[in-house]
Amino acid sequence: MTTEFNRDEAIRQVTEGLRKKFPDHSDEQLRSVATEEVDRLATKPVTDYVIVLGERAARKRLKAD
Repeated sequence: MTTEFNRDEAIRQVTEGLRKKFPDHSDEQLRSVATEEVDRLATKPVTDYVIVLGERAARKRLKAD
């Protein structure tokens, strides 16, 4: 069962998750990375796991910085 995808809510949730893991990064940077990852994943046929996968990809990028 798929749910309706809400891009803004996904970005908000990914940003919140990142804020807990990366409190030393600015909100703008976290939101920017979250937006890029959510937008990349939102083009896929199944969007059920965009929040989980988006946060995972964003954490990986931020750790590499």
